[in-house]
Amino acid sequence: MSLHMELYNIIRHRFFGHEEDGTASSSALDRETETGDSHAPSDDRVIFINRAQPPVPKFVNNRISTAKYSVIRFIPLFLFEQFRRWANIFFLMIALLQQIPDVSPTGRYTTLVPLIFILSVSAIKEIIEDIKRHRADDETNHRKVEVLRGDNWISIRWMDVIVGDIIKVLNNTFFPADLVLLSSSEPQGMSFIETANLDGETNLKIRQALPSTAKLTTINDLKNLSGNIECEPPNKHLYEFTGILKETNKIAEPLGPDQVMLRGAMLRNTSWIFGIVVYTGHETKLMRNSTTAPLKRSSVDKLTNVQILLLFGILFTMCLVCSVFNVVWSNNHGDTDWYIGLGANSTQNFAYNLLTFLILFNNLIPISLQVTLEVVRFIQAIFINMDIKMYHYETDTPAMARTSNLNEELGQVKYIFSDKTGTLTRNVMEFKRCAIGHDVYDASAANFEDALIVQHLRHDHKNAPLIKELLVLLSVCHTVIPEKMPDGTIVYHAASPDERALVYGACKFGYIFESRTPSYVEISALGVKERYEILSVLEFSSARKRMSVIIKDPAGKIKLFCKGADTVIYERLDNSGREHSEILLQHLENFATEGLRTLCCAVAELKKDEYDDWKQLYHKATISLQHREEKIEEAANLIERKLKLIGATAIEDKLQDGVPEAIATLLNADINIWVLTGDKQETAINIGYSCKLLSHGMQHIILNEEGLDSTRESILRHNAELGDNLEKQNEIALVIDGKTLKYALSCELRTDFLRLCISCKVVICCRVSPMQKAEVVEYVTKHTKTVTLAIGDGANDVAMIQKAHVGVGISGAEGLQAACASDYSIAQFRFLLRLLLVHGAWNYSRMCKLILYRWSGQILFERWSIGLYNVLFTALPPLAMGLFDKACSDEMMMTHPQLYKPSQNGQLFNVKVFWLWVVNGMIHSAILFWLPLLICEHDILWMSGRDGGYLVVGNFVYTYVVITVCLKAGLVTNSWTWLTHCAIWGSILLWFLFIIIYSLFWPTIPFGSVMTGMYLMLFTTAVFWLGMFLIPVITIIPDFLIKVVRGTVFKSLTDAVREGEIRKTGTDVFRGESKNSLSETARLLKNVFTRRTPRIDLEVEMSHGFAFSQEEGGAVSQTAVIRAYDTNIPKPDGM
Repeated sequence: MSLHMELYNIIRHRFFGHEEDGTASSSALDRETETGDSHAPSDDRVIFINRAQPPVPKFVNNRISTAKYSVIRFIPLFLFEQFRRWANIFFLMIALLQQIPDVSPTGRYTTLVPLIFILSVSAIKEIIEDIKRHRADDETNHRKVEVLRGDNWISIRWMDVIVGDIIKVLNNTFFPADLVLLSSSEPQGMSFIETANLDGETNLKIRQALPSTAKLTTINDLKNLSGNIECEPPNKHLYEFTGILKETNKIAEPLGPDQVMLRGAMLRNTSWIFGIVVYTGHETKLMRNSTTAPLKRSSVDKLTNVQILLLFGILFTMCLVCSVFNVVWSNNHGDTDWYIGLGANSTQNFAYNLLTFLILFNNLIPISLQVTLEVVRFIQAIFINMDIKMYHYETDTPAMARTSNLNEELGQVKYIFSDKTGTLTRNVMEFKRCAIGHDVYDASAANFEDALIVQHLRHDHKNAPLIKELLVLLSVCHTVIPEKMPDGTIVYHAASPDERALVYGACKFGYIFESRTPSYVEISALGVKERYEILSVLEFSSARKRMSVIIKDPAGKIKLFCKGADTVIYERLDNSGREHSEILLQHLENFATEGLRTLCCAVAELKKDEYDDWKQLYHKATISLQHREEKIEEAANLIERKLKLIGATAIEDKLQDGVPEAIATLLNADINIWVLTGDKQETAINIGYSCKLLSHGMQHIILNEEGLDSTRESILRHNAELGDNLEKQNEIALVIDGKTLKYALSCELRTDFLRLCISCKVVICCRVSPMQKAEVVEYVTKHTKTVTLAIGDGANDVAMIQKAHVGVGISGAEGLQAACASDYSIAQFRFLLRLLLVHGAWNYSRMCKLILYRWSGQILFERWSIGLYNVLFTALPPLAMGLFDKACSDEMMMTHPQLYKPSQNGQLFNVKVFWLWVVNGMIHSAILFWLPLLICEHDILWMSGRDGGYLVVGNFVYTYVVITVCLKAGLVTNSWTWLTHCAIWGSILLWFLFIIIYSLFWPTIPFGSVMTGMYLMLFTTAVFWLGMFLIPVITIIPDFLIKVVRGTVFKSLTDAVREGEIRKTGTDVFRGESKNSLSETARLLKNVFTRRTPRIDLEVEMSHGFAFSQEEGGAVSQTAVIRAYDTNIPKPDGM
């Protein structure tokens, strides 16, 4: 054993080195243990190339599903969903009790038939909604991709792709599965992919095939490839992959993340790639980061469910009391009232009596409530789908309600969690303007000759030398690859969208980047071809915040061009090169105020011997075995000095239409907006300014910590500084990166971090993974106990969309994964405004009235009259309210976002309101029972002196109840349409028609014999008609007076706006205070956070709008990309 341990220690020392801090050598093992992703070698996946896979390992197919149900799962899941509602359990119990002989006084089917009808309607609704999800899935599963079969490429559906297939993916298309890259159309097997759908980053990433497979550019090459790939089993880690390529009779080669193309990513700037499929369907990393579609319920539904349980308790108590008194009464009257036939066994029938009373009183919980809710929700969803104001003409995309169970939840949203890329932005960069000296030049001219900057250049303006330097810098200092199209136009490919925008910007001013070779670039400067030799490249990184190239111009001069953040450029300026530096800072602040992304540009002329000496020093740094990165940075600092300031550029990261206005309105509606993005911090902050989420008067808390202890210290310090204002909203923005967020969401810090977050007006989380997005949404939902909404357009947003109470998907450029997994899908972020403020507020108000209106009681009635009360005679008024009622028009709801607050705060439906309505219903019931009973007390209803019996009294009461509840519906209705009139007055008429027709059934139809001639008995007594005009009015008068007092003395904002709209008067007074001014709390805190923030440079960069997207630490360095391409050589066609 000691020999083994000694050998182990030698190997450990040889490969891992000394343990300086006690953690270095064990970190990989620890990480494997901590994450729980360790697996036995037998779990490794073996994939054979160009031969059938063995039948033993079972690889899943490539079909994906985001739907809630399947054919097999539908019945159990649907029944579970339905019988989570106490009302349905109660009705099922009543229906079963009615089947017991001699127990039910109302027949055997009066509850069972409506319950089956309710479940059938709900099932049909769920099926229709889930079919939409299946169709969206089918759209993805039926996409086409080319697969190598024999000697040809054949087109097959994505769902038919299997592990081991060699496939060909073309430019601007998504990858159908997780692939290992074999070769591409680009030099050295490079390819560019866009991962915004996975991680939200705007810059492209470079993947590179192994040198041994990069030369496989034809079908014959691929056919001759043989061997296998061994790789780890499927997992959810997007940025990790371990595998081995074992070609036949060749040495095995390692495969890593740089060779993997993930499903959900898109091929960009690359004509084609060949890849072999390693993971398919729900085993892909994208789907491993998704969760099963949850069964969501609205807050109103949950609250109603609890209150129904309490009502059931009251019902049971009533039945128990009645059963006890029934026994007492029977015992007291058993001897005296012997003719009733009570007998001596009445006490023994206590249980039967209890069940009888349960069935008799079951209408306390209205069975038709569920079916009315389902019908109303379904039609409300249709209204959302048909809203022309949420239809996007450019993409022919309407809004779509993929579920109707959450319609009212849209009216209670307190927190919105939004993705950035593709949701707030279009992911399109556009060069807008540049600043040189005192002048700002726009890029809006249709012809470059008309541009002011070109005119200044041609006419030897004082800025002309700097203009030429700037345009040459934009044309030369970059990693862009040009591609000349057959029609003569040039298309630029770049990993950085900022660089591509800058090159296109130079084109607008007549400086056209034409070709690149490993050693030089050629540009057309106002029609004159110029060649610049690329001597050295100093790459961009988030630490350096700048990029430089050293070139030799056509005149033989050696120059260094540098572009980057103003903070790093200004500190490297020569004293003689600071001309216009102050005015340029003002230009930067103006650009940043507009939300533009800025870069500063500078130049330095180098002597040949100076450059030669530096080049040797730089080469030594690049081959250093120790502290290489530090030495390279030191060498770069030696040459990037004594710069001369040229000017600044401004790029617009184009927002979706109407985003700033939508965000401003949502903030006025007291909705908190958080941005959760995988993109860089600078980019996210820049977008925060451009979409008006951040303002320049707002203070910032920036959390970029390296460990748990520093994160704890920072969070606790900021909480202490807030003092009494903790957990109260302040004019502060919190910005945190993904690494710090991991520590902040740990168990011991989570509560303190969330308290800090909800104290801030805006929270921006950068560089976060899909699972971190979901965790933020989940923890905020639990901590605040408010309704949350998540909105995104990419596959990386699916997890948070499913965690939030309401998930909204953008049917955007990043695919349909988010839309398929969402509860509602829209084409643009701005439509969220109408979805919440109009449909959400309306639906919440309507559903609250519908539910509250449903409680009333009745007795003394014939069995089918009881059964049809909630199903037929009082079903239309709540249906009309649930579909058409609105306090204010949609224009007013959009103009006055404060109208959203009553629904957001749950003022229209809560425990207090619910029980007030129940008590109100009980009072109505008492009035409607006792007043008719009093007028019939002496049994004389006709001039002939005849009496009518209990059914006549019961139908008196029934008529007055129908009229009263219809009048009550009219009283609470705000918006009267012709359908509302039909529903309210038609319901009363429907009862009279029913009583006439039903009274004529017997004996023609052997049914309802006890109702024979009932309409004649009712309509021929003056008592009935007098009571019909007096009793409903007496019952409803208190409600009417309460409404009048509330609408005049205690007028709400909604009442005021509604009154102004009716009177056609202005309502500007109700718009509320401007949110632009700093609160007194923010003013007091301003100095605190400015004084305590250690990252002054970051604050300056934020105020000056610096942002730049570029892949760092990728498979291929920026220098290697530049040196690899020769655009004068044609690319392989991949055939």
